[in-house]
Amino acid sequence: MAQHYLFTSESVSAGHPDKVCDQVSDLIVDMYLEQDPESRLAIETLATTNRVVIAGEHRSNALISNDEIENAIRELVSEIGYEQDGFHHKDLDISNFLHEQSADIAVGVDATHNKDEGAGDQGIMFGYACDETESFMPATLYYSHRILQNLHKSRVEEYQDILGPDAKSQVTLLYKDGQPIRAHKVLLSTQHAADVSLDKVREIVLPILENSLPKGWMPSKEDILINPTGRFVIGGPDGDTGLTGRKIIVDSYGGAAPHGGGAFSGKDPTKVDRSGAYMMRYLAKNVVASGLAQRCTFQVAYSIGLSKPLSLYLTTHRTGKVDDQVILDWMLENIDMRPQAIRERLNLNRAIYLRTASYGHFGRSPQEDGGFSWEKTDLVEQLKQLL
Repeated sequence: MAQHYLFTSESVSAGHPDKVCDQVSDLIVDMYLEQDPESRLAIETLATTNRVVIAGEHRSNALISNDEIENAIRELVSEIGYEQDGFHHKDLDISNFLHEQSADIAVGVDATHNKDEGAGDQGIMFGYACDETESFMPATLYYSHRILQNLHKSRVEEYQDILGPDAKSQVTLLYKDGQPIRAHKVLLSTQHAADVSLDKVREIVLPILENSLPKGWMPSKEDILINPTGRFVIGGPDGDTGLTGRKIIVDSYGGAAPHGGGAFSGKDPTKVDRSGAYMMRYLAKNVVASGLAQRCTFQVAYSIGLSKPLSLYLTTHRTGKVDDQVILDWMLENIDMRPQAIRERLNLNRAIYLRTASYGHFGRSPQEDGGFSWEKTDLVEQLKQLL
């Protein structure tokens, strides 16, 4: 790997049309899991001009009416900030096409007296961690998220009449000797009111950018791109149709690591697209946090209906202080990778998923109610024994 290079990641706000859909899907997942932690769910959402369509499968003992789902969606859209002519929480036409899960899938996944719970689907999942930031996330994605989180805070507290909820960021960093040293280019596109000038948007946004990056990292004026099209009034699902699962790189590692291709949002934790990816992040983060490596990538593979993984792969990208095989052997001996064991270790059968659906599923602090449990570093002391 080159030691001197430029690398870029992007993020999108909670008001981005695809993120609106991710949040609606995970809202419904949480509603079911709150009543029945064993619910099986696969929820897809489409959003366009004053319309939200939900579809997918469920199997649950929860009793949730269509009216309850519709009211919850309207409340969520209101909280995101949409009160526009083309997308208003009061005016939405909400279509609900949820139906029962296929019995064929249930037979393959459910545990029986002579069979462990199987994976909810086949697939490959990756986890990654690095020492570029305190959150053990790639710096390009970390700062892309941070810009939009700070922009959201400023919009809610000061600029609701000026800025809209739809926004995108992109950060390019210069790396020297494999570590980021400053921003090379920063891009931010943010929705705004029709009567607001680009100069006013720039005046608001520049301090947010500066406060979101480390001191001295801001690029030159010509390398700061703010609303490069010059106008961004029509936004959100009115400007661009949203779908669940289209921002999987934003959700994970910003392109700094491989991705297995499966989206997270809208899926209960028996779906290894979600729980397997969370587990791989948990393992990778603990490896880096323990000082065994500067970078770490895990891959796991599953078959639908089978409990044991088909494979487990690890690389520390030649940054490891011990041989990769030593770490891999320890994981295989000490960590149970069966889907049910993952759910139990990380306590995933809870209503903790709506919060993951914007600003990334990884790099957040573990929360008191168990949210982001896959960010725990409780394996560190054991892994240090390998040094």
